[in-house]
Amino acid sequence: MQSIRRLYVAKRRAFADEARRMLTDLKENLLIRGLKDVRLYNRYDVSGLDDKTFAGNEDMIFSEPPVDTVYSELPGDGADMILAIEYLPGQYDQRADSAMQCLQMLTMQNDAVVRTARVFVFTGVLSPDDKEAIKRYCINPVEAREASLDEAKTLEMTWKRPADVAYINGFTAMSETELAALRVRLNLAMSFADLVFCRSYFRDEEKRDPTITEIRVIDTYWSDHCRQTSFMTELTNIKFEDGPFAGPVQRAYEAYKTTREALRLKKPQTLMDMATVAVKELKAAGKLTDLDESEEINACTIVIPVDVDGKEEEWLLLFKNETHNHPTEIEPFGGAATCLGGCIRDPLSGRAYVYQAMRVTGSGDPRQAVKDTIPGKLPQRTITTGAAKGYSSYGNQIGLATGEVKEYYHSGFLAKRMEIGAVLGAAPRGNVVREAPRPGDVIILLGGKTGRDGMGGATGSSKKHTLTSLETSGAEVQKGNALTERKIQRLFRRSEVTTLIKRCNDFGAGGVSVAIGELTDGLDINLDAVPKKYEGLDGTELAISESQERMAVVIAPENVDTFMSYAAEENLEATIIASATASQRLIMHWRGDKIVNLSRAFLDTNGVMQQREAYVTAPQGNSFFAPKGVKDVKQRFIDVMGTLNIASEQGLAECFDSTVGARTVLMPFGGKYQKTPVEGMVRVYP
Repeated sequence: MQSIRRLYVAKRRAFADEARRMLTDLKENLLIRGLKDVRLYNRYDVSGLDDKTFAGNEDMIFSEPPVDTVYSELPGDGADMILAIEYLPGQYDQRADSAMQCLQMLTMQNDAVVRTARVFVFTGVLSPDDKEAIKRYCINPVEAREASLDEAKTLEMTWKRPADVAYINGFTAMSETELAALRVRLNLAMSFADLVFCRSYFRDEEKRDPTITEIRVIDTYWSDHCRQTSFMTELTNIKFEDGPFAGPVQRAYEAYKTTREALRLKKPQTLMDMATVAVKELKAAGKLTDLDESEEINACTIVIPVDVDGKEEEWLLLFKNETHNHPTEIEPFGGAATCLGGCIRDPLSGRAYVYQAMRVTGSGDPRQAVKDTIPGKLPQRTITTGAAKGYSSYGNQIGLATGEVKEYYHSGFLAKRMEIGAVLGAAPRGNVVREAPRPGDVIILLGGKTGRDGMGGATGSSKKHTLTSLETSGAEVQKGNALTERKIQRLFRRSEVTTLIKRCNDFGAGGVSVAIGELTDGLDINLDAVPKKYEGLDGTELAISESQERMAVVIAPENVDTFMSYAAEENLEATIIASATASQRLIMHWRGDKIVNLSRAFLDTNGVMQQREAYVTAPQGNSFFAPKGVKDVKQRFIDVMGTLNIASEQGLAECFDSTVGARTVLMPFGGKYQKTPVEGMVRVYP
């Protein structure tokens, strides 16, 4: 039987800011007037340590003696309610993971296991309804559950051996009615037309039924998140509403059509084509000479001259922005954290160091009473404050200055929050090698291990938020680990490392199926080799999990040992999991079975192109400065100045580290860019 030790760590009263904020929050927002005090304890259950080692690390790993008090028993006497909350099995717990890593480094052994929970002790006079309201407010069912207060018997997680990947028997002969029912049962993001297209492919080309993994992989590949299907929808029969300000909009559309004709573009009219046609025009005119183009699709990249110690060098400047609206809506901390983490990973996979971030968000009124929360959603205050904590936590841990932080409040964001992150990175051009993979090249999975977090995130974010999203979408939310990504950042700053990489892709949306699947046309992937956070993952989960802080890199066989040694220096796990082939097929093996075997030509169709008629409404004709019907302009001014969007956002901005020590940034200087050490908050202008 395991020897399990338990301890509780709480901030001393003078430093217990989080507990005080919760007390105020519950009294003012949940209107729990009988609540008198809240104490917050971090509970640690630890096994695999002897008495001496455990005692020696109480004040070194589990607590900070100047600000914390450590207890062997929970001081819960006189409490009216005690609530313990722990992560759901399979959800990443950074506190527990960090503690185990520290113990491994100090003891040089891997025997220690740590499990954590947060324990709240409430004192006062609480009714049964008050207690239930507190539980609903404090526990997000997407990621957490109420934990037992009993003594832990074991810290080991038990997992059943997953069953073999099943085939969808009779798929190729299904009627349209049966296909429609299958789409609902599997909760697929692809359209019905896409599923009909899949039936034709497997019936006519593969001449077999698909595995469930193949359908999940296709669904991920063709998701709105991975293939921008909404922006790639063909727009037909475009009409414009008449109005006093409709003219400029219609003239812009006519100019777009003229440009298409001049460039002889044959692709359908889409929002994506409208957004990029100006760049195509500039390129055709020879005015886009600084654009860096390659087969990699990581981040927008331009070539710039940089003055480095008086010597001009060519550098790559990379821009990237990303939204995590759906994940942040259902799990604010993790969704916003991986908004920034995912944004960083794109230029990072381009072998660039990320220097600065920006955050723009849209929220409903966070002052809204909890009782007015839309059914099936978290309270606006929970979303707003949790998202700020998540985004800032990730940026602060990785050491990234977020110079612009702005949140807009509007009732239009009640249905779904807007969470946007943007970053800027750069690297010497000579550090980046881009070569086409050749048969025999090795694909290495670098960084974090794979778990159930981020399972189907690409398809999940491509679907609507519903009344049941909080109960059914938990696995879709990715869990960030900024410290692992920071290791990858350090590794990729070394030119002797990056010049070994032929091609790189980050494990964002789609997991193995997309991150590795996009590297080259022919691939043979061994899912058994994928490092796992825990046992029990089946082949489908390994193929589509979007667990964070992982990179797929293509390395020539003769350079594999050298690359592995560099990764080991950063304490980064690096595992060979695939090889490039000449087959023009995406193949995945698991437990000796070939569970994915798809034609690259079929995958690259991106499914059936969708079509929509478009009706463009005219802009409103009201003047911003003198709205129609306003007689008292002075009062109108006072009213506007009293709105939430005019209020100071200092508290929000102070969540973010703007001063992160001496940093190297790119600043415009004399018409060029200069590599300059800057102290404190900086802005970078291309």
